[in-house]
Amino acid sequence: MLSGFLNINKPLRLTSHDVVARVRRVAGRGVKVGHAGTLDPLATGVLPVAIGSATRLVEYLADARKGYRARVRLGSVTTTDDAEGAVVSTQMVPALDQIMLTGALEPLRGAILQIPPMYSALHHDGQRLYDLARKGIEVERPPRAVTIYRLELLAVDVHDAATDLLLDVECSKGTYIRSLARDIGANLGCGAHLAALERTFSVRLLSPIALHSRRS
Repeated sequence: MLSGFLNINKPLRLTSHDVVARVRRVAGRGVKVGHAGTLDPLATGVLPVAIGSATRLVEYLADARKGYRARVRLGSVTTTDDAEGAVVSTQMVPALDQIMLTGALEPLRGAILQIPPMYSALHHDGQRLYDLARKGIEVERPPRAVTIYRLELLAVDVHDAATDLLLDVECSKGTYIRSLARDIGANLGCGAHLAALERTFSVRLLSPIALHSRRS
């Protein structure tokens, strides 16, 4: 029976569930298939897919650090905090300098509290947040503790009257890069949303000793 991991380069618009369903069809009837970390349809890149007995390891890999290449578009806020949502406000992007950019990024490094987006799969009183959001209902979301291990500005890209920040991010489980984009825009005073996202890595392999200790 098939068993192991596939390192899938998830294309744009497919959900993680779509990828698992396609792998399941190829793997054959009765073969277990699962993934180690959901990617939004807007996101591309690394999606580890476990097959057969390897699916038992997925829960141990869920806490692993993940890496992303993010394009953050300044000057506009959307309902979903990414490019799939409707624009709800726009502002002029200020003339950016190193002091401003450092001031916007530095508070978001390390252990932080992050407010999840309304368009997320988290629950509120037994309902998914995205179901409430689609009904036009916004509720208070308690901040969640996450860790941004690395937040590096690669470039400021000005094109077609848009200003984007290109970022490399390494973060803990539970981090929303959409929320990170939103908070960068708030820190700069002009608003922002996530325009594009690629996951560059999903799992840093644990040593046998560490894995054994987590099973104990």
